Amino acid sequence: VTYLRRKYPQTRIAGFCHGSNGVRYVARTLGLDPQHITFEVPGVNHFIWLTEFRYKGQDAFPILDKWIEEQSEAYFKTCRISDGMGPKAIDLYKKFGVFPIGDTGNPGGGAWPFWHHADDETEKRYREDPEEWYQGYFRHGIDDVKLIKDVSDNLDRRVTDAFPPKHSTEPMIPFIEAIACDVPRIMILNILNDGNFVPGIPLDFQVEVPCYVSAIGVEGIKTKGLPQPVIHYALRDRVAPVEQELCAYRSGKIDDLLALIMMDPWTRSEAQARELIDDMLSLPYLDNMRKHYGL
Repeated sequence: VTYLRRKYPQTRIAGFCHGSNGVRYVARTLGLDPQHITFEVPGVNHFIWLTEFRYKGQDAFPILDKWIEEQSEAYFKTCRISDGMGPKAIDLYKKFGVFPIGDTGNPGGGAWPFWHHADDETEKRYREDPEEWYQGYFRHGIDDVKLIKDVSDNLDRRVTDAFPPKHSTEPMIPFIEAIACDVPRIMILNILNDGNFVPGIPLDFQVEVPCYVSAIGVEGIKTKGLPQPVIHYALRDRVAPVEQELCAYRSGKIDDLLALIMMDPWTRSEAQARELIDDMLSLPYLDNMRKHYGL
């Protein structure tokens, strides 16, 4: 979104991430009906935070606080790895007063935060295991592909038996309906921050915010923003690396790509970074990337 809107400012573009559905997981864990919640989750892609949370018109943060005080410790004993209501998420909420949603606090976000992963003992304490999380992520994808193939290969099997025709919480179809059929709705989308929708994020950078979507198009809604420490982490962990990544893409220089990898806190040496680049560019399906960087 950032790159395309800068390069083609006349285009009408919105990016999708279903991470905001994590609010529904929070609600269900608290015993609340997701159909009766309203919320605001501003940020940048894979780095969004619950700042407004209401249930049937009432502030729902006291419900969350009570659950943390009375039930969270028991929940931690049996919850899944990198759980959206696990020890890491609760720790972030206690530190910043806003709740991490979707990939913000799990390994899928890729950048946040490092102190929960300092060593094996720390990860164990916070019930974090990035390797297991990613294995589960890919297992889920493999299972889905297998099911699709099984259904398509069996002409006697009804597709709707495997994939019931019920409304999912994925945003693509509701978005198309809002635009094509003029059914207005509020949706969480990635758009350029040109309306200062999240104060503190550069105006020419994408943000993930509530938007009013209709046949008129996509209109961003200004949020109350995020606490300053969270904005500062966003600038360091989400904005600066993307800017360097776009710099490397535009220049086609290996040294700019190396600078991107050297920014990552997990990088231990230039030799390690160069080895990673060599490993990536040796992959047979990255011919275009090799050509792009003149190799």
